[in-house]
Amino acid sequence: MRAVVQRVSRAQVAVANEIVSEIGRGLLVLLGVAHGDGEADADYLADKIAGLRIFEDENGKMNLDTATVGGGILVVSQFTLYGDVRRGKRPSFDAAAPPERARQLYEYFVERIRAAGLSCQTGRFQEMMQVELVNDGPVTILMDSAKTF
Repeated sequence: MRAVVQRVSRAQVAVANEIVSEIGRGLLVLLGVAHGDGEADADYLADKIAGLRIFEDENGKMNLDTATVGGGILVVSQFTLYGDVRRGKRPSFDAAAPPERARQLYEYFVERIRAAGLSCQTGRFQEMMQVELVNDGPVTILMDSAKTF
């Protein structure tokens, strides 16, 4: 399971030009699920992201987590995180989990974030979405449950 985590001052998701989710200060999480991923992968990433200390404290040091700053989390499914362009210019998505399994783990991940006591909004799974954000910093963190990076 992979995540691109961006610290934002605001973010929103629209479907067919209708805003379906939005947050103020917090984290935008683009989440991809691979073949072979399971609940342990979702647990690992949810725990890491819920406790990720990338908000600045009073000394300007990244030391505070989302809950401490009263932030929210917006989770958007993105199978293209498993796009592989090593053998050409058109991405292969063979490593991405099938939609049914990806949806289960995506929803499980969101439940784990909420169980950590965080406000969590979502995009719409398998829909064409327009994601808008203001990356604060900019701060962007790449995470992988297989710890490949």
